[in-house]
Amino acid sequence: MLPGRPAKGRAGPTATVEDLLRYGYFDDEQREYVIDRPDTPLPWINYLGTDAYFGIVSNTAGGYSFYRDAKLRRLTRYRYNNAPLDVGGRYVYVRDDATGDYWSPSWQPTPERELDGYECRHGLSYTKIGSARNGIRAETLYFAPLGETLEVWRVRVTNERAESAEVSLFSAIEFCLWDAQDDSTNFQRNYSIGQVEVVDGVIYHKTEYRERRDHFAYFACSEPLAGFDTQRESFLGAYRGWDRPAVVEAGAAKDSVAHGWQPVGSHHVRLALAPGETREVIFVLGYAENPKDDKFDPPGSQTVNKTRVRPVIERWLRSETVEKGYADLRAYWDGLLGGLRVTTPDGDTDRMVNIWNAYQCLVTFNMSRSASGYESGIGRGMGFRDSNQDLLGFVHILPERARERILDIAATQKADGGAYHQYQPLTKRGNNDIGDGFNDDPLWLILGVAAYLKETGDLAFLDEPVPFDNQPGSEAPLYEHLRRSLRYTLDRLGPHGLPLIGRADWNDCLNLNCFSDTPGEPFQTTENASGGVAESVFIAGLFVLAAKELAGIAALLGQDGEEVVYRAAAEKMAGTVTEHGWDGAWFRRAYDFHGNVIGSGENDEGQIFIEPQGMCVLGGVGLEDGLAARALDSVAERLATPHGIVLQQPAYSGYRIELGEISSYPPGYKENAGIFCHTNPWIMIAETMVGNGDRAFDYYRRLNPSARETISEVHRCEPYVYAQMIAGKDAPTHGEAKNSWLTGTAAWNFVAVTQWILGIRPDFGGLRIDPVLPGGWPGFEAVRSFRGATYEISVRGTGRVTHLLVDGERVEGNLIPPAASGAVVRVEAVATA
Repeated sequence: MLPGRPAKGRAGPTATVEDLLRYGYFDDEQREYVIDRPDTPLPWINYLGTDAYFGIVSNTAGGYSFYRDAKLRRLTRYRYNNAPLDVGGRYVYVRDDATGDYWSPSWQPTPERELDGYECRHGLSYTKIGSARNGIRAETLYFAPLGETLEVWRVRVTNERAESAEVSLFSAIEFCLWDAQDDSTNFQRNYSIGQVEVVDGVIYHKTEYRERRDHFAYFACSEPLAGFDTQRESFLGAYRGWDRPAVVEAGAAKDSVAHGWQPVGSHHVRLALAPGETREVIFVLGYAENPKDDKFDPPGSQTVNKTRVRPVIERWLRSETVEKGYADLRAYWDGLLGGLRVTTPDGDTDRMVNIWNAYQCLVTFNMSRSASGYESGIGRGMGFRDSNQDLLGFVHILPERARERILDIAATQKADGGAYHQYQPLTKRGNNDIGDGFNDDPLWLILGVAAYLKETGDLAFLDEPVPFDNQPGSEAPLYEHLRRSLRYTLDRLGPHGLPLIGRADWNDCLNLNCFSDTPGEPFQTTENASGGVAESVFIAGLFVLAAKELAGIAALLGQDGEEVVYRAAAEKMAGTVTEHGWDGAWFRRAYDFHGNVIGSGENDEGQIFIEPQGMCVLGGVGLEDGLAARALDSVAERLATPHGIVLQQPAYSGYRIELGEISSYPPGYKENAGIFCHTNPWIMIAETMVGNGDRAFDYYRRLNPSARETISEVHRCEPYVYAQMIAGKDAPTHGEAKNSWLTGTAAWNFVAVTQWILGIRPDFGGLRIDPVLPGGWPGFEAVRSFRGATYEISVRGTGRVTHLLVDGERVEGNLIPPAASGAVVRVEAVATA
């Protein structure tokens, strides 16, 4: 297949222009996105793994693998920002031994070899890539089995010719020397330390195992080998790349053993195929550890002890084990996605809610912002703010893992209520390189805990002892951590009574205390100037929301006095926002170091920002006096575009030292008036809170990846997951997406559409059915699991729900008390205008 050829089944006289602009299509029955052109505008990736072992895989087999931490336990090497963009991966080469012709079933890394057909199927935690050339078809299934620290490549090669064929199969990976940062910088050491063992056809990567490491990687093959290679230059040849490996070209491995330089793993298998015959070859790439006192076999040698890992390898090289592992993975996702299923008048909504948005929420929960096509896995760990938001879209799927994550997050909180901005997933300790001082961070812990409690009703969770800063002996009940989160803000108020912003608030690029004039200096971590009074209206809105949530938690605990205090604090801050944060037609953004207003009609640029318009309304500010509706009208008038809502207007035309990184971006990109998709759902929710279902759903459709599939040439990122950013109207590439997959956009869009537009919302007292639908909808159906019961929900009409029929009995209002575990509850909701 030539790149750019119309997809099979979508070409011909019935094909539309939109069909020809797509690079694939959704297979909803299989829950897969099918890519039938390999030359996607950008690498379209997927994730392998669900718990501890993870991998990134693109539609052309690019990517890498790691155990728990993409920085500290990276198994394979990948080169970001390369040319082509997607270099390094899980490669398979097929060679016709009669002619010497060779190619890769994934198109890359041999794109000059024309394919007769190509298909990539990205599924839920697995990917299949296959193609054909000159009568030989090959397909590779990649997945990481549940409960294992390994990945499987199942390769099937079929001879579609009328005559027999002699074929060679070569696998290829490049090992990373574990620490990805050091691996890409410390070459004077790394060129000398690479070590491997090859035993019974299994390649063991053991760099630094001889000293402080007790872990190693392995790469195994199910078939007898014609040869192997572990030295990159031997496999590729001098001055050659992955597009024309010397070993593949020659049709014979060199049995090279790496001593320093660049260790790789490659197996050579010869296959004799009768006409129509299919052969299966399994490759297993994995991670293993040994006890520190039992690393070597025999003791005192330098040979890796393989007694524990050998049975694992043998088991996963069996076809029946692989088949069952794949089936178990599919069944696992059947169970997870069964917790919420909707049927609405809009197919794009159904597809995202039922499959792809939920899947992205799980991936983002696992990865935070650490490893993607745009995040290198080196510079960022698990974010305090990020992880609390990510679990909002995930807690209904696996609440026990959300519980575990909250405890990890809370343990990085400091005794004064502040928090490390990030922590490393391997150590679970706060990252000192980033530090603290992002003054919105602590409040997100309250929202995360509230979401968990609403979903589960698990009040005992609040008594869980959690240390501060992971210091033994400092343990306090989780509820005390929430108290200190709120107190942290109240102890840091500025001259207007608004919260001080610190290093930044949610917008990490609004650095009002930084004043950086040194190239390359990090805006977020450089020492802040002293004596400033920079305040954040956004944090004020967030505080109102968090204080109300904490008041609700206090009420559940019978802490009536604390409930009154928290509600009073919320009311006081809301009044402060109205007095000092209202600009006449929208909420202001902040006050800078010197007390000058930001996000006001007084400013020449950056007059209106999206964040406070969303968060203040989410906190309930302006709902009763009409300010909320006025602010949202201003968003529609000044910030909304066909591709989404931009972050601010007008864009900053030049660098402003008093504002920091936000003004360092060219107009229309990232935080400088880009469409920062994470914030758009706040406006969707806010619109439902003022009863505007049409506008809320319109905004939802503008970002919905499935709805944007027909403009893939413009959007460029994957049409099955949300991106962090879409270029704004000031940018030359308006509508172009970047930074897909790992973004709070996933969780917040899921919350916006399921809990506020569709209105199926967990609450402390039960499940609330409070839809705010677009005017043209006759209603929708849904099935929702909640606290062990299953709710079959039918909504009819538009407008607000005043009462419900629960198993035929009338219930006033829209809140259903929790049913007994195992119950099936039938709910009818009639909405009236």
